Amino acid sequence: QVQLVESGGGLVQTGGSLRLSCAASGFTFSSFDMGWFRQAPGRERELAAVISRSEGITYYADSVKGRFTISRDNAKNTVYLQMNSLKPEDTAVYYCAGVWSYSLKYSARDYNYWGQGTQVTVSS
Repeated sequence: QVQLVESGGGLVQTGGSLRLSCAASGFTFSSFDMGWFRQAPGRERELAAVISRSEGITYYADSVKGRFTISRDNAKNTVYLQMNSLKPEDTAVYYCAGVWSYSLKYSARDYNYWGQGTQVTVSS
C-alpha cells in the first residue's frame, strides 16, 4: 500500500523557518520524482518544488526560489522541504507527491501518489 506521510508543519512568524518531511512507503521511492505542492484556501494546488529521482535535479516556483530547498534521502525514503524567510503568503496546506516520469512534472494532475498534507501558517 502506497503511503506518503508529511510532518513538520505548524505556526511560525514572518521570517521564520520550517522543515517539512515526507516519509514514503509501498513503492520504489528512488524511482520516482518527488514534488512539494501547496494549496491555500480558495486557490488551486500549485507546485512549490520538485526533485528528480536520482540526479538531484531540482525546480522551484518563482515564489519560493531562493527561500525553499527541496532534498531527498533515498536510503530513508524521505523527501524534505526546508523553508526559510517565510511570508504570510506561504500559508497553505503542503502536500508531497510522487510521479514516475522521464522528465520533471510541474502540474498536480500528473502526479500519481499524494500525502494527506500538513498545515503551514505564517503569522504577520
